[in-house]
Amino acid sequence: MSYYARPGQYLFDHLEHVSQKAASFCSKFGSAEWGRVAGLWHDIGKYQGAFQQRLTNNSIHCEHSGAGAALAVERSKELGIPLAFVIAGHHTGLSNWITSETGTADSIKPLRERLELNRAILDSIRDVIQPEIVNAPLPDGLPTFFQLSKTSAVGNEALRSREFWVRFLFSALVDADWLDSEAAGEPTKAALRRKYALIPDLRTRLDEAINAKVAELTEEDRARPVNHARAIVLQACRDAANEPHGLFSLTVPTGGGKTLSAMSFALRHAERHGLDRVIVVIPFTSIIEQNAAVYRSTLGAENVVEHHSNLDPERQRERYGEESAMREELAAENWDAPVIVTTTVQFFESLFTNHPGRARKIHNIARSVVILDEVQTLPPELLLPILDALRELAAHYGSTVVLSTATPPALQKRDRLPQGLEQIRPIIAPENLTVKDTGLARRLSRVRYEWPNPDASAIEWEQLADVLARPENARSMAIVHRRADARKLAQMVKERVSERDPVFHLSALMCPAHRTQRLQEIGDALKGGGPCRLVSTQLVEAGVDLDFPVVWRALGGLDSMVQAAGRCNREGKLPGPGRVVVFRAPTPPPSGTPRKALDSVLAMLNANGGSLGEDDAGVAEKIEEYFRRLYVSGDLDGKNIQRERAIFNFAAVGRLFRMIDDFSETVVVGWGEKGKSALLRLQAEGPSRDALRAVQPFTVKVYHQVFDKWLKNNVITEVTGFEERSTGIYTLQSCYTQIYDQVFGLFDGDEPVANPSALFCDK
Repeated sequence: MSYYARPGQYLFDHLEHVSQKAASFCSKFGSAEWGRVAGLWHDIGKYQGAFQQRLTNNSIHCEHSGAGAALAVERSKELGIPLAFVIAGHHTGLSNWITSETGTADSIKPLRERLELNRAILDSIRDVIQPEIVNAPLPDGLPTFFQLSKTSAVGNEALRSREFWVRFLFSALVDADWLDSEAAGEPTKAALRRKYALIPDLRTRLDEAINAKVAELTEEDRARPVNHARAIVLQACRDAANEPHGLFSLTVPTGGGKTLSAMSFALRHAERHGLDRVIVVIPFTSIIEQNAAVYRSTLGAENVVEHHSNLDPERQRERYGEESAMREELAAENWDAPVIVTTTVQFFESLFTNHPGRARKIHNIARSVVILDEVQTLPPELLLPILDALRELAAHYGSTVVLSTATPPALQKRDRLPQGLEQIRPIIAPENLTVKDTGLARRLSRVRYEWPNPDASAIEWEQLADVLARPENARSMAIVHRRADARKLAQMVKERVSERDPVFHLSALMCPAHRTQRLQEIGDALKGGGPCRLVSTQLVEAGVDLDFPVVWRALGGLDSMVQAAGRCNREGKLPGPGRVVVFRAPTPPPSGTPRKALDSVLAMLNANGGSLGEDDAGVAEKIEEYFRRLYVSGDLDGKNIQRERAIFNFAAVGRLFRMIDDFSETVVVGWGEKGKSALLRLQAEGPSRDALRAVQPFTVKVYHQVFDKWLKNNVITEVTGFEERSTGIYTLQSCYTQIYDQVFGLFDGDEPVANPSALFCDK
């Protein structure tokens, strides 16, 4: 009898192809034999007669992914269990070892239960499996980088290291399986993969682009301290690229040119050590497109893949053509491209996921340069598993990790952080940062800070609006804690200035496409030289290329104060320093880390006579103390993820590890013609992949209680697709579309009022 993996592909051929691919992927982290065996055994359950019948009759249910897991444990419990996790989970996801995940929509049976259920299946097919498959030798042992210790603490550390390795095995098997299935079933799609420039070619392109940019500077521009400092940073990055792979820090004050300098280090380092790709990890989607555009312009659009939730496939096709957009989408599935630009959420949640689709890319992080931008934004309550991941990548997976920031968090190992990182090599020597007169912090110092008295009362919004409306603040930005505060303050300022003076507003109540357009308008207004007032939440702070002479910032975390200052006198063109005015807001920051950050800064202000430094260099000296206080004030493993990892509860870790606790629901708004078109497409096609991605730039998050109330009161309705199919996506009813304002975005305050001109709402 002939056995098939799918119509038209022999099962034996599929197992062999997946085995070869998985072995190749796993060779990057010393585990080729493990990949080989996982590939050979992952689908042996398809030798069942019931599965062969299922190929022509989808109504037949047949468990097939557990038989290989049962074979692995039968051959060796110690060596077989890692293979069993990987094989049993390659369709449904990595499971827990013993316990079930209760209360989840996609609960997975624990591995021990799966093994018991599949022993009989294995026995029933053992005689029909080719001997060279069923008798394939197991690896000689665990990879050499595992050195187990007898002590309890180190033992748990070793177990977590093994757990991390299982994730890479899992990723390699899933990607190998999906790629072979694609090659057999969708050869046209498969042919679009892997058409990129080589790393040395990209390094040459970047050098030429940077050199051309420098050549365009006037003598006056070159003489400015900012550009002199940027040249120092660039040269330091180029020199450090020859160092062995491992952990690096790139600490550069805001405005120091980290974006291109870090990429220069990464490409040179990858070329020097034969690494496969550069992965740029950015905390906020609001700045990903900006940075990706810089990389595309220097490295070629076809070599840079963006992977984030706000990606607009229609715009990608308009800009780069159908084939290029399709290739980018395919590369985003497994990060098989030379330059990836993604979010902190996407990167770390992929590393700790148990889901096959999200885990597929993990193995391609091995032997990569990872630029972790704005590293100070890592959530303290997840710091210990994140530090584990960074340590493992550098120690065992041939990766280099660059901790890039203007405000370096205190991540080094010390008495109060024994789990901290060791052997972090600074690309910019500390003495070159802080030396009194010539250090980078002094060269890049472009502002003066004005601190509030920590015991003084908060300034009321009306008072602040009066100040911002004054002529001397005609070109100024105010950054506040909350979306409602931004809306209120912007409205007040707008009422106090001439109609000819623009007052801009930015917050997450505006959909991403709306924010992108508004940022362009703000940039144009600043370049025009006329009045330009902006009230925003902190979404503008990390890396957004804005340059105001005056910035007002609600008192919060010290890193946030420094990031806000990075939007003030950014290019150093003012005759004197810019002003950064820190004020006590009448409302506190959100609870959790933002509130703890404020408490830490208040304590430091009281301990330092009401000032944390007059300029950038002075504030830089306080950053490490701030982060030490912040980390001491909180639980660095607040969800007990490290405990779950040590007992191989992959499903539990996947549920618990969330970079952002999601207290919100998504509403699609038909902003602009493209937003309306995206909604119509969703209705026409249903929830296809392209239709869902097309609406992402037109989404707004609202709190659960607001969403539930709106749903109950018929303010929002589900978008139904073709033939009234459910999409799980909600939008405003036609008579409530006016609550999305062209200045402020979505109004999520009091009970919204229906548009009286609308005769009825769709039911």
